[in-house]
Amino acid sequence: MNEELAKMIGEAAREARQRAGLTQAEVASLVEITSMVYSRMERGKVMPSVPTLRRLCSVLHISSDDLLGLSGSGAANEPTRSSRGKQEEPAPSLRRLLTLVLRMDETQLQALTGMAGALLR
Repeated sequence: MNEELAKMIGEAAREARQRAGLTQAEVASLVEITSMVYSRMERGKVMPSVPTLRRLCSVLHISSDDLLGLSGSGAANEPTRSSRGKQEEPAPSLRRLLTLVLRMDETQLQALTGMAGALLR
């Protein structure tokens, strides 16, 4: 295992998780690994498998290039840029809400939509 790469992935994952306002346990659950394994991953003690890396990118809303330290900027925590300019980073609470919404089934989404509509009245 390349220890330097494992540490780079772990650091980028931790920074993305903190920006998203998620706990290690929440990310572990969404990525479908144990909290202990995720904690070791953030500390650079374990290298994620390719399927886990893919799920991690999806859950943390981070590109694989950023997670692997391959982005041109050299900073793993910068938001991805679009061809039209700088893309703004959503607020952590919004990212956390989106992460939770993505786990919901259709019935839960309908209930949430109704509650959100009621809050806006």
